[in-house]
Amino acid sequence: MPYEPPTHTVERSIRATTGAKIVAGVDEVGRGAWAGPVTVCAAVTGLRRPPPGLTDSKLISPKRRTELAVRLEQWVTSHALGHASPEEIDELGMTAALRLAAVRALDALPVRPDAIILDGKHNYLGLPWQVRTVIKGDQSCVAVAAASVIAKVRRDAMMAELQGEFVDFGFAANAGYPSPVHKAALEEWGPTPYHRLSWSYLDALPQWRHLKKVRVSAEAAALESGGQLGFEF
Repeated sequence: MPYEPPTHTVERSIRATTGAKIVAGVDEVGRGAWAGPVTVCAAVTGLRRPPPGLTDSKLISPKRRTELAVRLEQWVTSHALGHASPEEIDELGMTAALRLAAVRALDALPVRPDAIILDGKHNYLGLPWQVRTVIKGDQSCVAVAAASVIAKVRRDAMMAELQGEFVDFGFAANAGYPSPVHKAALEEWGPTPYHRLSWSYLDALPQWRHLKKVRVSAEAAALESGGQLGFEF
């Protein structure tokens, strides 16, 4: 299906209205998985023309996505990844874990960005970061699209490495997301050390339900309600 290529329109707007010189695109992968970390990539691209075929990682075939990620890692001005582990997701909730992973990625950049373009409608970063959320930013904004592809390929590779240790779970194919193979392995073997144990999939597994963790942090519960963590500009 044809799609419009991403542009620098939002970044140009941010630069013009705020004076920001360094604008990073931020996107995540792994939010809906049952196993593995949530991974966030922060990418700075400047205003250069991107490699052809760049768009939301979910719209690109795995082979093309991997090839494009290699090129993007050389093309971007800078990029960095941050992860929040399954244990951190269980303890903090997904919203706070996303923020933790995003801050780790942003802090790993060689230069601190003046502003952030964040994919989606919820600002899970908050202050002191200047954030502009963009729905489907991974399709419309160059820096976010680049972050989307790099994050997806790098996290998929991390999950594929677990295939040798947990063959029955099919992590190389499903990257920790629900699939028939993954569900069947869970029923037979129970969760691995890489599974999120506070998630509701355990409710459907009576023999493993005793492993479920209950999140008790009031702050995490408040963040999980979906509220914004800061003001947008």
